[in-house]
Amino acid sequence: MSDTILLVDDEEKVLEFMSSFLMNEGYRIVTARTGAEALALTKEKKPALVVLDWMMPNMSGLDVCRELRKNSRVGIIMLTAKSDEVDKIIGLEVGADDYITKPFSLRELLARIRSVLRRLNGDPEIDDQLIRGDLIISIPECRAWKRGVEIGMTPTEFKLLLTLAVKPGIVYSRLQLLKAALDDDFLNVERTVDAHISRLRKKIEDDVSSPKYIETVYGFGYRFGGQP
Repeated sequence: MSDTILLVDDEEKVLEFMSSFLMNEGYRIVTARTGAEALALTKEKKPALVVLDWMMPNMSGLDVCRELRKNSRVGIIMLTAKSDEVDKIIGLEVGADDYITKPFSLRELLARIRSVLRRLNGDPEIDDQLIRGDLIISIPECRAWKRGVEIGMTPTEFKLLLTLAVKPGIVYSRLQLLKAALDDDFLNVERTVDAHISRLRKKIEDDVSSPKYIETVYGFGYRFGGQP
C-alpha cells in the first residue's frame, strides 16, 4: 500500500504543482491550505509524512509543527523561503525532520520525502540516492543535480564526487581517491587528482575560491563538507 502524504500550503498553485507529481510517483495525496485544517487532517487521515509550508496566515507552519509534535511522530518536511541557517535550525529544533528552501525542484522534493520515509521505517538512510546540501546524487543512474539542474560530469568526476559524498567529513588522501575513482597507477598522483578535483569544483561549487562541498585538507587530501 502506498504512503499517504499531507501537503500543506496556502497557495493553490503550489499544492497542484506538488500533488500531480507525487501522485504520479505512486503516493496518495491529501491537501490542506491552513494550519487548522492540517491538524485536523493529520488526525483523520494519519499520513506517513507532512510537507508543511512555513509561511502561512493565522497559524504558521512552525506552530503547526509544534502542535503535531505534542502527540505525533509523523514525518515533517518544512517548505521555507527562509534561507538563513538560524531559521533552518529553529525548524529542526521544533521537530521537523527536514526542510526544503523555496524555490525547489520536484526531484529534490521527492528525494527528501523518500529519505525521511526511509528513516522513519528504519531503513538505511543511504541506499541509491544521496542528498548533500543542494546536491542530489543518484548512484544507479551515475548522475547528479544541483538545485534541480543536472551537472554534466565525466565518469571519473562522478566517482570522485560519490567517494567523497558517501562519508562527509572523512579525509581521503590523493592516493585513496586515485584508487577509488581512476583505477590507474599514475606516477604524478597529486597533479592527476588535483586536476580532476579542480574541474569538479567548477561544476558544483558556487565559489571555487571558498569551496563548500569539496574541501582541501592541507598536507592530507580532501574531504566532503556538504551535510545532508
